[in-house]
Amino acid sequence: MIDLTGKTAIITGASRGIGLATARKLSLCGANVVLAARSDDAIRHEADALSAAGRGALAVACDVARYADLAAVFERTIAEFGAVDILVNNAGVIDPIARLEDADPEIWSTAVDINFKGVFYGLRLAIPHMLERGQGVIINLSSGAANSALEGWSHYCSTKVAARKLTECAHQEVGDKGVRVVGLSPGTVATGMMEKIRASGVNAVSQLDWSVHKPPEWAAEAVAFLCGPEGAEFAGDEFSIKTKEGLARLGLLQTEA
Repeated sequence: MIDLTGKTAIITGASRGIGLATARKLSLCGANVVLAARSDDAIRHEADALSAAGRGALAVACDVARYADLAAVFERTIAEFGAVDILVNNAGVIDPIARLEDADPEIWSTAVDINFKGVFYGLRLAIPHMLERGQGVIINLSSGAANSALEGWSHYCSTKVAARKLTECAHQEVGDKGVRVVGLSPGTVATGMMEKIRASGVNAVSQLDWSVHKPPEWAAEAVAFLCGPEGAEFAGDEFSIKTKEGLARLGLLQTEA
């Protein structure tokens, strides 16, 4: 297990799915975890449970589409734990699943604010702090959608490729200064988002059998891996667990369905 004792991690979108699994995994690795999400009750319940188990945990309600909200998360984290060592830009939405001619402009724009601008806001807040300390890890959740054009997913495909470019640009700027910025492409994962996709019946992803989707805990294992020494290999790039090679690096290949 990666040893993150003494480190502090902020995880956005931490109320469920990959974000929640990641908070639990990094906590098990010894990190203080800060759960940030719009679902205030859910993250507070989880933070209380982790704290009761003797682990450092904090819940801060946050809409990553609002820079001031995310800035408040960083302020609370530094006040509580002294530093931010890890940022996991996980928050994302799949709404609206709709063809371009039918998409609600406001909901489409909200997806841009969360999936793309939210990643920039996280980078903007984390990088100066990490540069000052000469170290840090930022993990941006990516998707195979960044390399695809899928019916009904114009917002998701375009924001994910934009976020991928943010990873690459950030690496160009700070990769030689002790700050690791890396993308994680987890493939299809059995989360509430995937339930929405399946219910929509739109494009081939919705037709996949539920058994092929990876558990969110596998994505959390990948986040922990990227925080460790071997993660340096993927700085400025994406680590994928859609491949046998990626699963093998995590020691999960033997359990692949």
